[in-house]
Amino acid sequence: MNQISTDASSMNQLAPVMLVTGSAKRIGAAIIRAAHSQGYRVIIHCHHSEHEANALADTLNHSRPNSATIIIADLAIVNNDADLRQLVTNILAAFGQLDVLVHNASRFYPTPFGYINHAQWDELFLSNAKAPLLLSQALMPYLKAQRGCIISLLDIHADNKPFSGYTVYNMAKAAHRMMVQSLALEMAPYVRVNGVAPGVNILPESDSDQALDLVQQQNIVNSIPMQRVGTPDNIAHSVLYLAQANYVTGEIISVDGGRSLTLAGHNC
Repeated sequence: MNQISTDASSMNQLAPVMLVTGSAKRIGAAIIRAAHSQGYRVIIHCHHSEHEANALADTLNHSRPNSATIIIADLAIVNNDADLRQLVTNILAAFGQLDVLVHNASRFYPTPFGYINHAQWDELFLSNAKAPLLLSQALMPYLKAQRGCIISLLDIHADNKPFSGYTVYNMAKAAHRMMVQSLALEMAPYVRVNGVAPGVNILPESDSDQALDLVQQQNIVNSIPMQRVGTPDNIAHSVLYLAQANYVTGEIISVDGGRSLTLAGHNC
């Protein structure tokens, strides 16, 4: 039993490490669970969802000890150089290395034209463009040391099909999309950079200000060639593929059931 335990511990210490921002719930948590099931050690980042992050880490550590940890941080920390350096120190202290960085954290809400304000601009661009860029830059030396990769969660609306009523969000995600392509050049050949563009892979929570009624939900299903809403696991599968596809960089995979083939920008 001691030999088996020692071997398992040694294998765990050699396992690659993945950090997923905004990963206590929903799509981020699905990516964490899928990566962990494939042998990764995982860093769960959250800001407000500390309870959910701890519960997820506890579950994963129960199945494989010392394989999951959490980092709590407001991504606005990238606005302060000293605080950002401390965040990087905390990330590296978790397991001593970083192999995969997944930019999942994102704010999403409408900004009707005529009522757009500075606070909306700052918040949406922070989470969807500025934080991913500056966090990538700060972690570049460690990703380079591991010949690692960056994977960004984007949006099918960020590529010439804007979401009506969401101008600032559309612009921020389009900037993030260009970041993926730019960094694929800047960080080659040592670090690969790719993206996953979801369609409707999860519906808004029923108690949120983005909740959809049954008619809206059916309209969405009718607009998808596959005639069903996707799942967070569909996204996680594509993220893991990109994490392991060592000759793929600068690519963005749409995971949308074919919806982007027929989509014009609209509200639902």
